[in-house]
Amino acid sequence: MITEVTQEVVEYINKDHYSEVLRRKIEDKTAKVGVIGLGYVGLPTACHYGSKGYNVTGFDVSKTKVVNLNGGINYINDVNNAELSELIKKKRFSATTDMNFLGEMDVILICVPTPINKTKEPDISFVKDVGEVIAEHVKKGTMVILESTTYPGTTEEYICAPLIEEGYAIGENVFVAYSPERIDPGNKNFNLSNTPKVVGGMTESCTDLACLFIGKTAHRVNGLRVAELSKIFENTFRWINMALVNEMTVLCNELKIDVWETTNAASSKPYGFMKFTPGIGVGGHCIPVDPYYLLFKAKEHGHRAKMIELAGEINDGMVDYSYTRILELLAAKDKLMKHSHIVVLGAAYKSDIGDLRESPVVRLLERLQDKVRNLTVIEPYVKEILINGQIQPVAEYDDAILQSADIVVIGTPHSCFDWKSIHEHAPLIFDSKNVMEENGLMSDKISKL
Repeated sequence: MITEVTQEVVEYINKDHYSEVLRRKIEDKTAKVGVIGLGYVGLPTACHYGSKGYNVTGFDVSKTKVVNLNGGINYINDVNNAELSELIKKKRFSATTDMNFLGEMDVILICVPTPINKTKEPDISFVKDVGEVIAEHVKKGTMVILESTTYPGTTEEYICAPLIEEGYAIGENVFVAYSPERIDPGNKNFNLSNTPKVVGGMTESCTDLACLFIGKTAHRVNGLRVAELSKIFENTFRWINMALVNEMTVLCNELKIDVWETTNAASSKPYGFMKFTPGIGVGGHCIPVDPYYLLFKAKEHGHRAKMIELAGEINDGMVDYSYTRILELLAAKDKLMKHSHIVVLGAAYKSDIGDLRESPVVRLLERLQDKVRNLTVIEPYVKEILINGQIQPVAEYDDAILQSADIVVIGTPHSCFDWKSIHEHAPLIFDSKNVMEENGLMSDKISKL
């Protein structure tokens, strides 16, 4: 008697079939890789895997971005123009807005934004939308890796759950892992090729395959939630220590003690101390955002993360503190802010890049915009800045602009600035990053943060 064998029975008998097929595709670089989101994380990631020999398709909702990329027009500093052009020429990279092509991918990397809203609560909408789109189009045997920074439980809720609802078996005929991005814009020493990457899968087979795909930089952990928490913990660690040194800055100013000399002295200890330096605030796509994901999750479980809350108050308060210092410095010269010309050098959140995301200098500009006679921003990496909903044009560096200023504020110390010339031509300098002393240019007209 012949018994009918259902498709489900066949798949159970051959439950390792999909993982074995995907493993072979990864090992021989025939796996088709899709990267969803082609921003500061997604585009470098796509180029990284293209350079390793995979055929990569980038997915983005922006038609302009897709057309530009397919034409070899790059907009990310960390991506080499020649490398991108070569990948396009060799047909190892192409971009599309058509999500139907997700069904052709063997590995899908999710690199969409996970910002916080105005009340500093997580916005997971991009991940949620992508999870539903993937579940609709994905084929059996595909691995999905979420790279966007988020709180523990996100991958299970927004990636795994839609797949399960569509009838997929995680770890058998589809594979899901979480491996948070570790991209530091402008960092010339560490990149995707040499930075350890935390990897945790929904099942052991998921973790195995994700580690195989990521390669020698993979740092394996036990499950999705450890991997998710590790990213926000590492940035919360920095957030809290930045708050400590910022609080020390305010205290040192009251005590008439140089905070920069103090931190340098403390860092002379060869063990047990990690140096952090003060600033106008904390900026970027990770550090001022990630702690609030942890804070949100803590509140969900009825717990107050008091240290994170306090660190947020201190770091956010540095913009107001810097504003007050500028007021005091002008007043000491018998000048009122409303009658003054203020020049701000650098507005990006870190040196030598044009990334304005969460930049504390931009928040300081928002405070200054309608309070001064004239506000000039010199930022060599961008053409304009949106401040309080208004476009603030960016000026090119000119000694005459500095000479006409009542005070020059060093916001972001780009290496292209000529500090000797700035010292010579600026009548008064508020140095938020101690760059003048580091260049041996201290004088009475310079005040440090």
